[in-house]
Formats: sequence, C-alpha cells, structure tokens
Amino acid sequence: MKKLAITFVSSLFIVFASCKDAKKGEESKNVDTTSEITEMFSLVQDSTKVSFTAYKTTDKVPVGGKFQKINFTKTNSGTTSMEALNDTQFSIPVSSLFTNDPTGTRDPKLLEFFFGVLKDTELISGVFKVENEKSSIDITLNGETQNIPLSYEMNGNNKITFNGVMDLENWNAMDAVASINKACEVLHTGKDGVSKTWSEVAVKAEVLLAKK
Repeated sequence: MKKLAITFVSSLFIVFASCKDAKKGEESKNVDTTSEITEMFSLVQDSTKVSFTAYKTTDKVPVGGKFQKINFTKTNSGTTSMEALNDTQFSIPVSSLFTNDPTGTRDPKLLEFFFGVLKDTELISGVFKVENEKSSIDITLNGETQNIPLSYEMNGNNKITFNGVMDLENWNAMDAVASINKACEVLHTGKDGVSKTWSEVAVKAEVLLAKK
C-alpha cells in the first residue's frame, strides 16, 4: 500500500510538472505572438524626397527638379510598410521648388509663369492610397483633384521608391503649360524649330519607414 501511494504521488508530480511546462510554453508563445503583432511601421517624415522630370522640345528633352520641403498633415502606422503609408496626407509648398539651374533663372520662371497661372498656387496637396497591393496618389492642383497610379520598388522592408506620370491636362493646367512655354520659347525650341513644353511630368517619391 505504501508503494502504491508513493507511485500515485509521483504520478501527480509528473502530471503537475508537465502542465506547468505546457503553460510556460503557451505563455512564451503568447509573448512571441504579441511581439509580432505590436511591431509596427511608421513613416520617417524628414527622409521623404519628392522629385519630378518635365520635358521640352519635340525630342522630349528631360528637365529635372525637386521640392525641398514636404509637410505631412496625417500619418499612420501599420504592420507592413504599405499599410502604414495608406491614407497618408501631405502638402508641398511650391516655393520649395529647386531645379539646380546654374543660371538661376529657371526656378523664378516656373514659379511666375507656371505655378503663378494656376489657382491656389501656394501648395500641392495629396493623399496616398493603397488598395489590393496597388498604390496611387490623389493630387490636388489648380483646384482639381485627380489620381496618379504608381509603380513601386522596395529595398528591404523599409525603403520604397514610387514612380508615376502626371498629365497636366487632367488638372486643366494647359494654360499654365502654354504660359511657361511662351516664357521659355527659345529654350524649348528644338532642332526642328518648334517650341514645345510637354504636359506629361514624371513624378518620383522616395520614402523611408521605421519599425516602432
């Protein structure tokens, strides 16, 4: 009888120890799961770069530029980089335009004869959108809001480069295109003697995200 009692106690001890180890395992698993869920991405705002390429002459000669300032009016967090970027809202002061023109004449001309012809000339505003792994931006310019589909390339999990094409005709900005073409008529004249400023503008944005 004594031997049976010892055996029974030993069995209880083994069962108790097993349950305790199992509970530890569950707790560890829960901690790991919680850790994975709480790891979030957010935009590193001061790392964002916005640039563009406009075109002149019938040969479509590229003219590059950028905006040196971008203000974020709404940012989000997400379990993925793209989720964190969805519904990000921003505005770009056109006064931060910079084309690195050595003569120093291009930027003032663009500000006066292009942006100065548009409505609400101080800011370009936008909203970043992600839907079914496709990205785009709603851009408000000249009192019009239109969408630009974007392609993107990821470098790791936290750096993304977006590219798109903006046709200024969709923003009713052809008067501004004609205005800047007239102001730069000689510079926008190609070998064929035709002066042309294209309504298409390539846009590019580079963003960096950080884990929280």
